[in-house]
Amino acid sequence: MNTAATVDFSDAINHSHTLIQAGTPEFRHTNRALFLGGFSTFALLYCVQPLMPQFSSEFYLSPSQSSWALSASTAALAVTLLLASALSDNIGRKALMCFALAASAVMTICCAFVESFSQLLVLRVILGIVLAGLPAVAMAYLSEEIDPPSLGYSMGLYIGGSACGGMSGRVLMALFSDFLSWRVALGMLGVAGLLAAVEFWRSLPASKNFHPINFHSADILKGIRQHCADSGLPWLFCLAFLLMGCLVSMYNYIGYRLTEAQFGLRTSEIAGIFSIYLIGIFGSVWSGKLADKFGRRHVLWVLLLVMMAGLLLTLSNSLTMIIAGMALFTFGFFGGHSTASSWVGRRANSPQALASGLYLFFYYLGSSVIGSLTGSLWMSSGWSGVVEGLAFLLTIALCISVYLRGLAPLKV
Repeated sequence: MNTAATVDFSDAINHSHTLIQAGTPEFRHTNRALFLGGFSTFALLYCVQPLMPQFSSEFYLSPSQSSWALSASTAALAVTLLLASALSDNIGRKALMCFALAASAVMTICCAFVESFSQLLVLRVILGIVLAGLPAVAMAYLSEEIDPPSLGYSMGLYIGGSACGGMSGRVLMALFSDFLSWRVALGMLGVAGLLAAVEFWRSLPASKNFHPINFHSADILKGIRQHCADSGLPWLFCLAFLLMGCLVSMYNYIGYRLTEAQFGLRTSEIAGIFSIYLIGIFGSVWSGKLADKFGRRHVLWVLLLVMMAGLLLTLSNSLTMIIAGMALFTFGFFGGHSTASSWVGRRANSPQALASGLYLFFYYLGSSVIGSLTGSLWMSSGWSGVVEGLAFLLTIALCISVYLRGLAPLKV
């Protein structure tokens, strides 16, 4: 028998009485708090995405330059994630997540008062740094505290919250910036983020299965080597990079396309289209249940095919077909992300928070790198160039998912 599997099995016996069971008040409180945490994280992080055309106009920027309002935050977030995950192994999960939500809300309020794009970038970098404390820890918290048969559902609900937050941040920014200003919109969202941080702190149960580990840089490097030596985890990290890069690229530049003369939509009208982000909630929760029932290896590749189909539909000159394509693409992404991230939680051995941090490091790195580089495809070849680039990346992701189907399970 595999030694790691034996250790994990005995751990499950020793701690099963402290795991949060489905149907209990603690289970509901945990899911509510993590849904709210995911909501606030993605609302604060991605609220600038629909504002990119306005940044281009006000600060005289190209689409690729304007995209750095988002990419600067995701790059800082990616770099900080590993440190945040290691820090949480020492000081605990809940305190770090609460600080992340409160501090990032304050940074968003400050963004409303900038006088130049460079000032905005500095604040968005700081936001990415402080925000890292929640996504770096949330998956590890769930993996430690939730009963394994219910982990897929809880992870899906957390990611569903991120989908709802991503949609709300985009829609509210677009609406308020069209009728008021983007500065007022950012200020209002920051205040809402502070209220969300308070409720998160009130709802989330304290960790029962967390055991502090002293912070040592050598241990981080050892943990990274351990996780990268696994036969499955590095491929899941690659999927995170590819899938998030594709999603951000879609939403970064589709707004530019829809404001062109062919469609001529206003920012507030594009906000209505961004509401299809809500479909990600259903996609993540539904796929989480399917993964718990049939296994992640049998669900993941189907969801990536759904993404590919949606991407190709956006080549149409019909607004209806474009919206349908975006809906399929978004559904497939959140389902795929929910499946892959819960797979990391089930597969990784200690230090689990570091495994989650590595997954999210590549996740947000893909958002920053691919999300900005595809701007050159938009400038040179328009939307067809963006689609061709994303189709190539999704093909690589599909090949990885096929490989993972044949991977021997580490945990059962």
